[in-house]
Amino acid sequence: MNLIETFQGFVAQVPELVQPLIVALAGAIPFIEGEGAVSIGIIGGIHPVVAAIAAMVGNFLCVAVLVIASSGARTAIVNRNRSREAVLAGTSGAAVESAPAESERGGARKEKFQRAFERYGVPGVSLLGPLLLPTQFTATMLAAAGVGKVRILIWQAVAIIGWTTIVAVIVGSAVYAIR
Repeated sequence: MNLIETFQGFVAQVPELVQPLIVALAGAIPFIEGEGAVSIGIIGGIHPVVAAIAAMVGNFLCVAVLVIASSGARTAIVNRNRSREAVLAGTSGAAVESAPAESERGGARKEKFQRAFERYGVPGVSLLGPLLLPTQFTATMLAAAGVGKVRILIWQAVAIIGWTTIVAVIVGSAVYAIR
């Protein structure tokens, strides 16, 4: 809560032109995201539409950077593992058989995510993900699972726009009802 109060204080103290940038910065932080950032902006005195757009942009830009980085990291790891398997296959069959045993530790978590992913798909995981995890984490896990960047970004954008809009309407209505 202290971080949220800090952002609200910043919004109230900076010039009007800078306020949306503070909201966008808040939107880029996991667990605050677009939903928390739009609340910070509206309570700080920014028009709800401006606050919502700034929060969405900040949240989406952070997600986009993470998806691009995660996809690149996944590609590098997959390519490295393929190269290693090719080298091991050329030396001895026993070495190839022992390689999968190393990855059994994270297998249970990966399997749980995989089941949810298979059941709900990218749309479901993206739209329902913010109820449990920040969009940054959900998007990174999808990229690590090998889902295409464009597909992740489209569904994350839909989720960010949807959840931020819902919160903006609720908080905006409450704030303007009080005033």
